[in-house]
Amino acid sequence: MSSSSAAAAAGVGSGEPSSSSPAGKEKEEDGGGGKEWEEEVDFDLSGAAAGWVEAQTSFPHLTSMPAAGADDLARVRPPDSPCSRCHHPAENWLCLICKDIMCSRFINKHMLYHYQETGHCLALSFSDLSLWCFACDSYLDVQAILELRPVYEVAHLLKFAHTNAEKTGDAATSPPVATSTP
Repeated sequence: MSSSSAAAAAGVGSGEPSSSSPAGKEKEEDGGGGKEWEEEVDFDLSGAAAGWVEAQTSFPHLTSMPAAGADDLARVRPPDSPCSRCHHPAENWLCLICKDIMCSRFINKHMLYHYQETGHCLALSFSDLSLWCFACDSYLDVQAILELRPVYEVAHLLKFAHTNAEKTGDAATSPPVATSTP
């Protein structure tokens, strides 16, 4: 769902208050305790306008992702790996097809360009471990799409295992080190 259709579905710009949140009144004091003005404020707390999106629970592009074998999962690099094109250290995504790491559309758009150049439509965010399908233009629900779980779990371990090891002092829970480079 595009942002404009998500906004339309959420009732944004329709001029009508959202059914999920009543309009409130905002008051401003003049410093002496007197009311200077009163204005109706609409708090839309639903859908994309509130920053919440519905993730897809199925999608037709699953066949484009290779089966996650042990060798394939060993190629997943740590979440702090920089973009392979511009070397930016933040907001990076893992291509689930070729395991390359590139920056988000909010940095230099290298993952978006990668999709446009190769057709590799599935990516995992190292920031929040969300999964995105460029072809569907939608987030994917990793809990509902079982084929996505292995790579998600590896990324989760790589992202959080070192944090848990530091807290417990247990080096045995350190993340596995990838032995090959893509």
